[in-house]
Amino acid sequence: MASGKKYVKAKELVEVEKKYSIQDAVALIKKMSYSKFVGTLNVAVKTFADPKYNDQQIRATAVLPHGTGKKVTIAAYVSDDQIAAAKAAGADIAGNAEIIKDIEAGKINFDVMVTTPDMMRELARIAKVLGPKGLMPSPKAGTVTQDLVATIDEVKKGRIEFRIDKTGNIHAPLGKLSFGDDQLVDNFTALMKAIDDSKPAGVKGKLVKKVVLSATMSPGVQIEY
Repeated sequence: MASGKKYVKAKELVEVEKKYSIQDAVALIKKMSYSKFVGTLNVAVKTFADPKYNDQQIRATAVLPHGTGKKVTIAAYVSDDQIAAAKAAGADIAGNAEIIKDIEAGKINFDVMVTTPDMMRELARIAKVLGPKGLMPSPKAGTVTQDLVATIDEVKKGRIEFRIDKTGNIHAPLGKLSFGDDQLVDNFTALMKAIDDSKPAGVKGKLVKKVVLSATMSPGVQIEY
């Protein structure tokens, strides 16, 4: 498919094969972005991990200090005695049996679900619904927890989940282009630290092979890393 005129014009600003500093890349992408709406800055991380091996899987979380700029709706699947605490902590939805009924009826009106270990067995009946959508609570994603209050607070503030895909890449949002440059740099730094900290035992040597930033509508810019 041929690229549009705006994309081609934006791409002329990128030096082929050059690796930019994160600060220069953020500034350049803001200049190149041509969407009529406030776009999102995204990062693609190519790793040396081979996801076909169990000891090279990557799935973890990162707390972006400035959030993503997107409002996150949280559902807390909890016992009756924890509903009030979950709502007080910031959960938009809190309950148990009624949440399962809604999900079975096709009503999924949340972005993240959190629960406690003792409640996971009850969620097994809807795992086939939530799993493919990436909404099933998981210890690796930090959404199965004993400390609901802290977890809900972190998710509200900007905790995101990242995982390796079948091609060995990790994709994640870093925030809106309306954020200050320093805020986006901070979020990038926090995410990359979390990725480095999640290096699987099966990967010898470096984990990160290549890092590329792009906006919702912009060419990619390779980062020095």
